[in-house]
Order: sequence, then structure tokens, then C-alpha cells
Amino acid sequence: MGILLDGSALAKKIRANIKIETENYIEKYHIKPHLAVILVGADPASETYVRFKEKACNQVGMKSTVINKPSDITEDDLLKAIYELNNDPLVHGILLQLPIPNHINLERVINAIDPKKDVDGFANENVAKLSKNQDTLVPCTPLGITRLLDEYNIKTEGEHCVIIGRSQIVGKPMAQLMLQRNSTVTICHSKSKNLKELTQQADILIAAVGKAHMVDETYIKKDAVVIDVGVSRVEGIIYGDVNFDKVVDKASYITPMPGGTGPMTIACLLENTLKCYLDLVGKEND
Repeated sequence: MGILLDGSALAKKIRANIKIETENYIEKYHIKPHLAVILVGADPASETYVRFKEKACNQVGMKSTVINKPSDITEDDLLKAIYELNNDPLVHGILLQLPIPNHINLERVINAIDPKKDVDGFANENVAKLSKNQDTLVPCTPLGITRLLDEYNIKTEGEHCVIIGRSQIVGKPMAQLMLQRNSTVTICHSKSKNLKELTQQADILIAAVGKAHMVDETYIKKDAVVIDVGVSRVEGIIYGDVNFDKVVDKASYITPMPGGTGPMTIACLLENTLKCYLDLVGKEND
């Protein structure tokens, strides 16, 4: 049976450290780290994720503000809200909860966020810096996965990492991070031929497509490390991309669902918020 990559336990440790650091910095600078989250519309899943983020901020002593906007908001009004947050010196991190309505140009509004406050690491400037292996804000889920790999001393150098999914949120930044760790990286997607032949070569398989239980034991080789990122809701039940029960005995390490990458994503959001805060407040006051 594969060893569980316990994201909940590691996230708890990270949050505890962030709480101590946050308290120390507040005492030093007399300013609280502040994350502002913009929520457009009333998508139930998005509302749940925002509550988790708000709760996590409060637990570590950060300020969290949720800015609710109607689903019919104009693009110009949403941009105005972003610019106001950019110009607020007491806001250190800005997160636009995705998805947003289709009538809004996602690329335009994401890149309107000040790159120094872009806690998601989605703005073009941060994406470019990541591709050049420069210090930057890294998307939270890929960052969380690397922290899990490190926690369990999983070898990445020279290993073949296969990623299913090429999104800007997980797949592409994950590939960049694994290349920086000297892995051999293959990205698979909906147009890939012979998908199973590719995934069966993986020493590390990362599934990030949002297709319930797509990956079973026939997709992996024995003793592969299996990371499940995808989340699907089917008839009110949440599933990962990996059919855990069918894969767990064949994998060497595997993330549970829930309790794997999800808690790590929020923990790394807190880390990124603190990084933004130190970049904006620390440099100004030191």
C-alpha cells in the first residue's frame, strides 16, 4: 500500500509557522498582512473556497477582506475595483476567485492586478519570472505539491514527471517547477495520443484535469508517486481525478482526496500573502 502524502498534516505545520512569523512582523511593523479576495457572482463552490481562505487568514493573524461583486458586473467596474486595491497601501495581496463570468476578459483582469500583490502568481510578469527561474510568486497548488514532495524526501532529479493537464493554474507552472528540479517532464492533455502509454512511464504522475476517477491502476506503473489535483462534483459528491482505491496498492506514495493538495494550496496562499507583505511593508520599513 502506498504511503499517504498527508497534505493536511503538513499544511498544519506550515500554518503554525506562518502564525508565529505573522505575529512577529506585526509587532515589528505594526501593520497586519492583508489579503483581499474578489468574488464575482454566487457560485457555491467558489463561495466555499473563499470561506476556507478567509478562515485560514484569520487563524494565522492576517486580515482578510472579501469583496463581493454581482455576476453582471461590467469589466470596467471590476477593473476599477482591482485598481483601488492596487493603490491601497494596507492591502498586500489580491486574489480574484475563479471562475469569473464569461463576459469578462480573464487575461485582462488578471494582469490588472499589481504583480507584487498577485498572490496567485497568474500575472504575466510572475509567469515570465517563473519560466526564467527567478524569484517570484508561484501559483499556490504547484507550490504546495513541491512542498509535499520535499516533506517526504521524494526524489525528483532525473525522474520522469508526467502531468495530465496543461492549465495556467496547475499544469504549466508545475512543469516549470519540476524542470527546475531537473526532472524530465511530459505534459499530457486532451489532444495527447496514447495517454496511458505516457502515464505508465511516469515516476511521478500529477493528475490535474478535473475528470472524476479518470486515473485507475492501468494508468500507472508500479511504485509511481501519484498526486491528485483534480476536483469534480458529481451529483453532489466530490471526486478527485484518481480512483484512490484502485491505485493505492500500486503506488509508492499517493495523495488522499480530500486532505492532499487542497490544504497545501491554502497554506501556500498564506505563504504568498506573507511574501507580498514583506516585499511591500518590510522593504519600506527596514
